Amino acid sequence: MRLKFQTRYLIYILTVHAVLIGLTFQLLKQNKPLFIASEVVIGLSLYVAVRLYQSFRQPATFIASGIEAIQDKDFTVKFVPTGNDEVDELIRVYNLMIDQLRHERTRQAEQQFFLDKLIEAAPIALLILDFDNRVSAVNPKARQLLRLPDSALLQKPISSIPHPLLAQLSTLPPGQPHTVKLAGVETYRVLQGQFMDRGFRRQFLFIEELTTEIIETEKKAYGKVIRMMAHEVNNSIGAINSILGIAEPEVADPDVRQAVRVAIDRNDRLNQFMRRFADVVRLPAPNAVTMDVRGLVVDVVQLMQPQAMERGVSLIAHLPDEPVNQSIDVAQMEQVLVNVVKNALEACVAGQVVEVVLTHQTLLIRDNGQPIPQSVGANLFNPFFSTKATGQGIGLTLTREILLNHSITFSLATEPDGWTVFRMEWTVTGKVDQAPQTYIA
Repeated sequence: MRLKFQTRYLIYILTVHAVLIGLTFQLLKQNKPLFIASEVVIGLSLYVAVRLYQSFRQPATFIASGIEAIQDKDFTVKFVPTGNDEVDELIRVYNLMIDQLRHERTRQAEQQFFLDKLIEAAPIALLILDFDNRVSAVNPKARQLLRLPDSALLQKPISSIPHPLLAQLSTLPPGQPHTVKLAGVETYRVLQGQFMDRGFRRQFLFIEELTTEIIETEKKAYGKVIRMMAHEVNNSIGAINSILGIAEPEVADPDVRQAVRVAIDRNDRLNQFMRRFADVVRLPAPNAVTMDVRGLVVDVVQLMQPQAMERGVSLIAHLPDEPVNQSIDVAQMEQVLVNVVKNALEACVAGQVVEVVLTHQTLLIRDNGQPIPQSVGANLFNPFFSTKATGQGIGLTLTREILLNHSITFSLATEPDGWTVFRMEWTVTGKVDQAPQTYIA
């Protein structure tokens, strides 16, 4: 075991003085005055050696105390001058270093505090990953957007978090923004970036919801066009039909009279066609009342049952025993269910099934008919988009507007099991879900 320098110094000093005392005793024991004088000199030498050792130890003591304070991250410990020039110079350097460390630590703490507050208040969802690419921190906007508790987010890889948006991010290249659209109308701008932390790269995700902005822009664009078209068509058709209506009885030729009647009927159909587009723009705010949604589902299933029987498709409702009370506009929600069930029936052939499944959290309309192609899924809720040869895309556009006005989250997609599901989710106001009962109109 190697001795410390201070210990070796003490051993050396004590050994030298012990030898001197021994030699003095042997050489001067007959001359007592000289012996006593020699012992006094040796004692003074020992005293001076001890004082020198203490002076030598003082800087080491300061250094040890300073190192301990730095290890404890206590940057408030400072030393006062001792009167020893060498030691005071060391103390001055140490105090200057401590002041700089304290100022740097204060500055970093202030910056970290500001960054934390900025992240907390950010209107954009932020997920910060650790060195193993697991989520280490999320801000309130991310919790709100993903609608998942911290237990489902923190310390989890992005790919294992049960959310359709995050499931798509693992395939996106980092460093540039991407626009991601889900099965409903939700649209997001996503940026996957990197930053350095203690010499290592870490990743973060910015997620900005664009749904409201895009929808408002779309509504302003098509609303202005539809209002202009409806105004011009209605004015022209009204005047033309007035003239044709007056002229029709005066026409003697039956063929010409029939042609005038066909023109009038065609104008009426064109007027109705434009009115359907205008209805999307003029959709009133929901007149919501609290009601048991089970009754509405039963009514719609009964209404659509003849169409299902015509196509040889089974239309079945699964309802819970307990009431499902929600605040909705009955007429508007009925229109939504009719549109969606009609589309589901048209996707099926004889022998297939359409199910309406109601719980206290969701309303599902699912069928095992023709699946939705991936190339079509992202465009289903675009205004007036339709895959039908004679379709106008009004049904899903109207459905989208009604559900958005009700603040109901919705999506439409073909799931891995082959069933196409229109899913609506609303705020829970009833009891916990129980197994729904089957109802066939």
